[in-house]
Amino acid sequence: MVDYDARRAVESAFGRTASRLPAAELLTRWGLGGMLVAAGVHKLLDPAAWAVYVTDWLAPLLVVSPVVFMLVNGWLEIGFGLALLADRYTAFAAAVAAVSLAATVGYLAVVWATTGQFGDVLARDVGLVGLALAAFVDAVREHR
Repeated sequence: MVDYDARRAVESAFGRTASRLPAAELLTRWGLGGMLVAAGVHKLLDPAAWAVYVTDWLAPLLVVSPVVFMLVNGWLEIGFGLALLADRYTAFAAAVAAVSLAATVGYLAVVWATTGQFGDVLARDVGLVGLALAAFVDAVREHR
């Protein structure tokens, strides 16, 4: 059993630390914006590394090649990520990120279920959908 005074001391220390931390809403927006910028920049630097996620059955459905698709996606991610970091058009940028990531999760779930590929990326992206939804909800609540 934990000593009551020791528990109070720990809770008090966390409370003092927590009061100096940025708000969760800010960290959510920064986390999502930073991830989008980082992914977008990497897509511009190495689009072929991202094109491997385009399966043989999806490639013909794209209007452009998988590499061009990733380059366009990279620019869009940088733009929406910068909007989030700058706190501009936040609800729209977070909504676009949430929809895009949810579509990606759906796609990856189909690929994982049918081929066993990309389960690690699927698991990560489920969390990113939650992050994007949290940023969207916060932005919408802020502007009521």
